[in-house]
Amino acid sequence: MNPHKTERLHALDSLRAIMMMLGIVLHSVITYIGGEPYTAWPIRDPNNFNTNLEWINAIIHIFRMPIFMVVAGFFAALLFYERGSQRMFRNRMSRITYPFFVFLVVLFVPVTGGMNYTKSVFSSNPNAFTDTLEQYTTLNSFLPTSTVHLWFLYYLIMFSVLSFALGLLFKKLPKTSQFIHNTFHSIFNHSLLRLMVFTLITIIILLIMDRYWVNTSTSLIPDLYTFIFYFFFYMFGWMLFKSKSLLNSFKKNDWLFTFLGTALFTWYFFTDLRSLDLWIIITIRSFCCWLLLFGITGLFIRFGSEHSAKMRYISDSSYWVYLMHLPLTIIIPALIVDWNISGVLKFLFVTITTGVICFVTYHYFVRNTFIGKFLNGRAYSRKLKDIKPEPTKNPNFRASASTSNA
Repeated sequence: MNPHKTERLHALDSLRAIMMMLGIVLHSVITYIGGEPYTAWPIRDPNNFNTNLEWINAIIHIFRMPIFMVVAGFFAALLFYERGSQRMFRNRMSRITYPFFVFLVVLFVPVTGGMNYTKSVFSSNPNAFTDTLEQYTTLNSFLPTSTVHLWFLYYLIMFSVLSFALGLLFKKLPKTSQFIHNTFHSIFNHSLLRLMVFTLITIIILLIMDRYWVNTSTSLIPDLYTFIFYFFFYMFGWMLFKSKSLLNSFKKNDWLFTFLGTALFTWYFFTDLRSLDLWIIITIRSFCCWLLLFGITGLFIRFGSEHSAKMRYISDSSYWVYLMHLPLTIIIPALIVDWNISGVLKFLFVTITTGVICFVTYHYFVRNTFIGKFLNGRAYSRKLKDIKPEPTKNPNFRASASTSNA
């Protein structure tokens, strides 16, 4: 047994799960923010909305996927250095690549068809259902033309292959690898220094892109900017694993960073900044991103580092919940379009209903079935009492199979 193996990192496992779960909130709220619809989300409830709900959508976008990519990179490095490069590669194929292709085919029609149906309902089309069905009468209409909400898996596949290759390369360059590790370790060791350094790098990346934030690309043709932006966060997580002894330092200033990030972004969101130069907006958004990334991660390490059967269950379920939530957050708004209640209440109803359906289906049809094994590497008991902490055989941490599902 490797004496330096890492114990299950409950905090990061939970952090990964909650970032995935926020997809339900994100995709529920966007229908009720009013205004002109986005190209990527062309549905807006015509009767009930609240423009202030856009704040929820905007702030989640700032930190959610960057945090997820950091955790994904961290666990990929854990697999590479503690289980070996070949096992890391096989794990990424079985946990990411295979589910991506299977669920892209399964979910493409429910997502795109659901979007067309709800958009038609919102336009008061009495034949919304039949018109939607008529769009899927040929074999080609069932073939995916985009990655829908599975785009992040698509990029994780590419990140896994590239990091695998880079890992093998730097194993052959021990002096270079050690120099890089020592440099990053020195930066990670100081909370304010790492905040400044990684904020600055993010600013530079966005300035080169000439945009205030990266677009979410669902195209089957990879977007270079999307790749570069999120690979940066992924590699931050990879390097963080090499300095995992410093994880507890994230608790320093965690409350302060979270508060400052939230307050600064709220000021930015509700202030008319159209007269500001692009570089100022980029700086504000990048600073908010890293404040929230370090702050939220620190809070999870502070409060989520102990075993919790309920949190472990949520972590196990998060993959399924994320995969299945999008069609529900698209179709449910069409079913309640005539409800004469506020946009806030509709948003809450869609969020809660989607969550309940996803968790119920996970519990009864996924958790202890071949689907759960396909997604998480093994089937689990449905009983919470069977979720027990793993025995600690050394003072370090040991990660389980589901921990590496990031």
